[in-house]
Amino acid sequence: MADLLAVCRVYRLLPDAGTVGVTAIDKRPVGGPVKVTPYGLYADVQADRRDHGGLDQAVYAYAQEDAEVWGAELGYDVVPGLFGENLRTRGVDVNGAVIGERWRIGSALLEVTQPRTPCQTFARHLKSPPRWVRRFTEANRTGAYLRVVEKGSLSAGDAVDVVERPAHGVTVAGWFGAWSGLDGAPHPVEPARLLLAAHDAGQVRLSKDMHSRARGAVQA
Repeated sequence: MADLLAVCRVYRLLPDAGTVGVTAIDKRPVGGPVKVTPYGLYADVQADRRDHGGLDQAVYAYAQEDAEVWGAELGYDVVPGLFGENLRTRGVDVNGAVIGERWRIGSALLEVTQPRTPCQTFARHLKSPPRWVRRFTEANRTGAYLRVVEKGSLSAGDAVDVVERPAHGVTVAGWFGAWSGLDGAPHPVEPARLLLAAHDAGQVRLSKDMHSRARGAVQA
């Protein structure tokens, strides 16, 4: 059964060498039901609101299975929240989720919007493992951002039920691999066309970022 291992939100703002000067990547598990609003978990924040947060990146999910792979490589436990995620899942193929797929968790309904793009803030938070941004990219275990379709509340232990999956078939990992030019991935024009067709037909609502990238791939 797919479920939530932990629900995480910001613990404290930390100083950061990036242009914003602070980061809210320090997420840690919280107990009890947590309200979910269109802009994410109640009492969670983003420091860099140009590149993070908003309606299309309201919640970030990362799979325990992927965290364990990284834990073996990094040599320490990747505890819930360490990667800045709000939801640590178990039994959910987060990277294999189809763009536009919907999850019912507790009383909230969430929709997969796009993969995470790693940044140097992420690397600095982990004490800068060698080539971290590139390694995370090449592994194509990005986790997924979600928008809130129906607000509600959720808590650790809740089931994660996939209640809708679009027919276009482009997954989080499929798109990220194509867009990033990873070995073995298709040219991005093919998944881009599928995504745009589904968007235009009203079968899925692409985030602004996904729509822009898909358009760019088709027009290149």
